[in-house]
Amino acid sequence: MAKPGEEQERKAKFITDSGIEIKRIYPKTDIPEEQPGEFPFTRGVQSSMYRGKLWTMRQYAGFSTAEESNKRYHYLLKNGTTGLSVAFDLPTQIGYDSDHAFSEGEVGKSGVAIDSLRDMEILFDGIRLDEVTTSMTINSTASILLSMYIALAKKQGADVKKISGTIQNDLLKEYAARGTYIYPPQASMRIITDIFAYCSAEVPKWNTISISGYHIREAGSTAVQELAFTLSNGKAYLEAAIAKGLDIDVFAKRLSFFFNAHNNFFEEIAKFRAARRMWAQIVKELGAKDPRSMMLRFHTQTGGSTLTAQQPQNNIVRVTLQALSAVMGGTQSLHTNGFDEALALPTEEAARIALRTQQIIAHESGAADMVDPMAGSWFVESLTNEVEAAAWDYIRKIDAMGGAVAAIEQGYMQDEIAASSYKYQNEIQREEKIIVGVNKFVVEEKPAENLFTVDDSIRLQQMEKLKQVKASRNATEVQQLLQRLEQAARGDENLLPHILGSVEAYATLGEIADVLRNVFGEYKN
Repeated sequence: MAKPGEEQERKAKFITDSGIEIKRIYPKTDIPEEQPGEFPFTRGVQSSMYRGKLWTMRQYAGFSTAEESNKRYHYLLKNGTTGLSVAFDLPTQIGYDSDHAFSEGEVGKSGVAIDSLRDMEILFDGIRLDEVTTSMTINSTASILLSMYIALAKKQGADVKKISGTIQNDLLKEYAARGTYIYPPQASMRIITDIFAYCSAEVPKWNTISISGYHIREAGSTAVQELAFTLSNGKAYLEAAIAKGLDIDVFAKRLSFFFNAHNNFFEEIAKFRAARRMWAQIVKELGAKDPRSMMLRFHTQTGGSTLTAQQPQNNIVRVTLQALSAVMGGTQSLHTNGFDEALALPTEEAARIALRTQQIIAHESGAADMVDPMAGSWFVESLTNEVEAAAWDYIRKIDAMGGAVAAIEQGYMQDEIAASSYKYQNEIQREEKIIVGVNKFVVEEKPAENLFTVDDSIRLQQMEKLKQVKASRNATEVQQLLQRLEQAARGDENLLPHILGSVEAYATLGEIADVLRNVFGEYKN
């Protein structure tokens, strides 16, 4: 009720997207005496943050053939991007070569088609792998794509101990939210921990997993669920690696996270700050002694599901707010979506505007000039605590079920995400949540023009390239290497050396994935 002389408020109650009530004002709050760069890292993982070095500006790109994607990478590098981020097409993600029947209609559509080391050579033509960091959004076939990247670095004469980048390699979120899995959970966990072990020794600067909340959020979760489910998955990876005898103070330093940034500006900032504090506690409780092992380093991508096909230029504003929340929250790496991505793959113009958005935030807004600029805000500090408390409630429930793998196998995470997505859509339908240009402020629009599309003839080009690769390689050597890989999979050897050897002999991604399918089987949800 409004007091005499006060205006009636717009709503009876104001809440965040996670359902946390927002008070009218926040009283003075006792703020913990925490320093940036020190445990529990609420205020950032470096003492100087962007005053020392700006976040890595990545633009997620990959489409059609390796040749076409290579052109886009050179365009982005010329325009100031500081790290590459590779999108792979669906057949590559689920372990099928472009000539497989299941690949028809999908080759080069959602990303670049990579069938063999030859495609990887073309993809990075003219780009030194020891002079750029590369993020690869790949999961079930991460071991194969990483092996191709390592093989190419070796061919370029690079010291593989110095190459750096990230593979997503997060299968638990695939079972919970996204669906591009191949093998059953236990087999996937084995491959993941094999990658941890191999890279710790051979590719020590590589981030061996990017534990992804992004796709959990895209599937319809709240910010709190994204945080809780992602950290629960991260905890499961830690426990699996420890069970395999790996040193947490070695491999934990190479784990990174991948979060979404949506439109509720202050809740997103609170989520990022809470994530660092919670992860530091989880890693410490599992036995880490080195504070560097407890640092949560993360990449952020602006919310694809928040982009609208209606009035698409409005998306430039959405992406700007989301990117700013990531910067204010202390991200280490950032991708900004193109304004036209609700309609098609981003055009060069949209990709350039997305990159310029980051550059304007970095160099014109002043947001990068102070470490943790929201620290001491009574609202943000309180919201950080509330987001954390709500996320811990979820994590305790998941732990009681036996951990993330058990919770996923029981369908708990999936059901929670589905319920949140349903609730959100109903709020839009009832206009309780306003989406500008969709359920309010609507205008008549002409059909979109000049959209970027990928032609189906791309598959024929890839099939021809595959024929040439198979005709020019040593077929006997390839078969011998694939047999050794199968033997290793049936035993307990680390799989990475065998996958790398197969890749270097130009075994295809599909051939290697099929060997592992025959041993491990396929997961049916």
